[in-house]
Amino acid sequence: MRDKTMPAAVFEGEGKLSVKEVPVPAIGQPDEVLLRVDAASICGTDVHILEAPPGHPATPGAILGHEYTGTVLEMGSAVQGLKAGDRVVIDPNLTCGKCRYCRSGMPNMCQSMTTLGIFINGGFAKYNVAPASALHKISEDVPADIAALAEPLSCVVNGTQKVRVQPGESVAVLGAGPIGLLFTQVFAAAGAGRIVVSEIAKVRAEAAAKSGAHVVLDPHEPGFVQHALDETGGGADVVVDAVGTLLPTALDLVRRGGKVLLFGMNQQAAPPVRQNTITRYEISVLGTYIAKYTFPPAIRVLESGAVNADALITHRVNIANIHEGLDAMRSGEAVKVIVTPD
Repeated sequence: MRDKTMPAAVFEGEGKLSVKEVPVPAIGQPDEVLLRVDAASICGTDVHILEAPPGHPATPGAILGHEYTGTVLEMGSAVQGLKAGDRVVIDPNLTCGKCRYCRSGMPNMCQSMTTLGIFINGGFAKYNVAPASALHKISEDVPADIAALAEPLSCVVNGTQKVRVQPGESVAVLGAGPIGLLFTQVFAAAGAGRIVVSEIAKVRAEAAAKSGAHVVLDPHEPGFVQHALDETGGGADVVVDAVGTLLPTALDLVRRGGKVLLFGMNQQAAPPVRQNTITRYEISVLGTYIAKYTFPPAIRVLESGAVNADALITHRVNIANIHEGLDAMRSGEAVKVIVTPD
């Protein structure tokens, strides 16, 4: 007999996340699918949501968790291409398909976007209901905790497709959080000739070394910029700011005619930028935001084993102990925390 209630981590408002028993969701629309959640991952966005004041908006009463994987249990009458027992990963960003950006092939710019696990119920629970359009099948050979990382990887792939690092090119990645580490791993798989990563936290610096970085530098050390320039032959072909505040540093590290990719986000950051540097040296500065038709290639990357996603996972907790995982994220002890229902 199926459960009637389930444990879930519910956002209760400013700074408060409660673990409680809630009713198991039911399919309400013909295009919806009932999932058993197999694993979820705590994102930095979840930590920002729970700050006071919040660093990211969310809907009070919503179950958090937007990075997750699950198994299909039931389907609405209009669902095609899925069957009970399929393992899927979830694109949490639900778009309208009607606005000027959706109709121009830019769904990540949708003017009416909402998000599973932030504004509507997500994966920090035993079960979840999601629209079939958000689901992508993934091989059962990919462990659930690795499959849960498909969402952040899909965002990284969107960025790597913009800069298209070629074999032998040099790269600098600023910040070795989960996103910086995934960039490092994808660049290494693409054959980057030299990968320099900057990171201040020891556990993340160690993860960067395991992820394919040729050298990991502490940006607080004297001579950091010159050291990074020396390591990249006078300037990196591509520099990625995975933090969200480091455009000035990225401009210091990129070669003339090189590319700077801005991924990290910080709405309060307003660093001074030497615009003349961009113009004089023909530097391309590119923004990249979430996934853009990049779940399928991200899934292929995970299924192929081209990246060592397990190197990111430092902690595993269940929903009852999710606050331990959040505390580990806040303290800097964790890189990626996997949450399972039981």
